[in-house]
Amino acid sequence: MNEWILHLQWIFLFYFIGVNSGYLLLNILSIMVLPNYMQSQEEEGLSDSHNGQEIPISFLVPAYNEEHNIGQTVLSLLQLSYSRFEIIVINDGSSDTTLQKLIDQFDFKVFPESYRRRLQTTQIHAVYQSTRHHNLRLVDKLNGGKADALNAGLNVARYPLICSMDADSILQRNSLQKVVRPFMEDPDTIASSGTVRIANGCDVKEGFVLKTGLPSNPVALIQVMEYLRAFLFGRLGWAPLNAILIIPGTFGLFRKEAVISVGGYRHNTIGEDMELVVRLHRIFRQRRKRYRIHFVPNPICWTEAPEDYRSLRNQRVRWQQGLCESMASNKSLFLNPRAGAVGMFAYPFMAVFEWFGPLIEALGYLFVVAGIVSNTLSYSAIVAFFFVSIMFGLLLSLSALLLEEMSFHVYSKPSDVLKLMFAAIMENFGYRQINAFWRVTGFFRWISGKRGKWGAMKRKKKLADEFTRPPA
Repeated sequence: MNEWILHLQWIFLFYFIGVNSGYLLLNILSIMVLPNYMQSQEEEGLSDSHNGQEIPISFLVPAYNEEHNIGQTVLSLLQLSYSRFEIIVINDGSSDTTLQKLIDQFDFKVFPESYRRRLQTTQIHAVYQSTRHHNLRLVDKLNGGKADALNAGLNVARYPLICSMDADSILQRNSLQKVVRPFMEDPDTIASSGTVRIANGCDVKEGFVLKTGLPSNPVALIQVMEYLRAFLFGRLGWAPLNAILIIPGTFGLFRKEAVISVGGYRHNTIGEDMELVVRLHRIFRQRRKRYRIHFVPNPICWTEAPEDYRSLRNQRVRWQQGLCESMASNKSLFLNPRAGAVGMFAYPFMAVFEWFGPLIEALGYLFVVAGIVSNTLSYSAIVAFFFVSIMFGLLLSLSALLLEEMSFHVYSKPSDVLKLMFAAIMENFGYRQINAFWRVTGFFRWISGKRGKWGAMKRKKKLADEFTRPPA
C-alpha cells in the first residue's frame, strides 16, 4: 500500500511540475516575441500603412436570445473605423424579442436576394436589409445552434474575410486594422485573432469601452486575471511556431474560402470555434498547403463574463466538452511529424494538460485530501504538492501581470494592479480547484456522448442596460 501511495505521489507531482513548466515556457517565448511586436506597433503608428485599402470584412454575429445586448453590439460594429465591411446578424430562432428589437432599432425590411448555399443549414425564413445602414443585414432562420448560424452567415457573406463575433462583445475602434494586418502582409494567412478581455467594471457607452476598470464581483475579477494569462501570453507563446489551436469565437478573423474548403463550422460540437481551427491545421497539413494562423495581442475585444457560479459552471463545462470534441475529432495530429509544431508540440501539450489534465488535477486534489485525512501522506509530500500546484501557479499569474504592465498597460491605476495581484493569489485557493472539477464534468459529458446546447448566461443588469442604450 505504501509503495502504491508513493507512486501516486510522484505521478501527481510530475504532472503539476509538467503543466506549470509548460506554461512557464510559453511565458518565456512570449517575453522573447513581445519586444519585436511592440516595435512593429510603434513603426505602424508612425506610418499610415493602410490608406483605406484594407481587405473587406463580413462580420458574422450569431444571436440566440440576446435581446439585451444585440443592439449595442451592432451599434459598436457600425462605428468601427474600417474602410469597407458589412455586418450580418443571424437570428438563430430566438424565443425572446431579439428579432423584433433588431427590426425596430435598425429599420430592417425583407430584401429578397440570391446567394450560393455552399454549406447546409436549417431553413432561412428571410433576409433583411437595414434602410438606415447599407452595410447591415439580418438573417432570420430556424434554430440550429451557433455553428449552423455561422454557416448561414458564411453563405450570405459577400467579402473575402469573415469575422465571427459573439452578440455580447464589443470591439475597440481600431481593432480591425490591427487584426487584418497579417492578411495584408502574408498571403498564406488563413486566420488571425486578437485579445479578449473582460468588460465587467468598464465604462461602456454607445458601443465602446470609454474607460477600463475592474469588476467589484470577485468571480468576475478572478476571470480578468485568467483571461489575461490565457488569451494574451498563452496565444503569444504558440504564435511563432504557427501552432495556435484556439481562436475564440468571441473575436476571430478567417479567410472565407479557407473555412468553406474544410466544410465550415461543425454542428456536432459545442466548441465550434476551437474545432474549426484544429481542423484547419489538420486538413491544410494533409493537403500540404502553405498557411499561417496568427495572433495579434493588441486588438482588443471586450466581452461580459459570468458573475454567478451557475453561469460560470455551465460555461466551463461547455468549454471543456467542446475542447474534448475538438481534440478527439482531429486526433490524427497527435505526434504526427507531418503536422510540424502543431502535431509534435501544441497538440500533445493540449491533450495532456487540457484534454485529460483536469481529470488528473482533480484526482490529485482528492488524493492529497484523502492522504491528509488518513495520515498516509508525508509532510514533505504535502509541502511539495502545495508548492508546485499553488506557488508555481501564482508565479505564472504574476509574471503575466508583470508582462501586461510592461507592454499594453490596459489597467493603469495602481489600485487596479493591486486588485489583480490579489485575484492572482485568491484564484489558487478554491477557484482553480472547483474549476478543475467543473471541467471534469465536461470531460464526462463528452465521454457519455451527451449533446451540448448553446447556453444562455445570466447578464449583469448594468452592463445590459448600456448594451441597449441608443447613441445620442
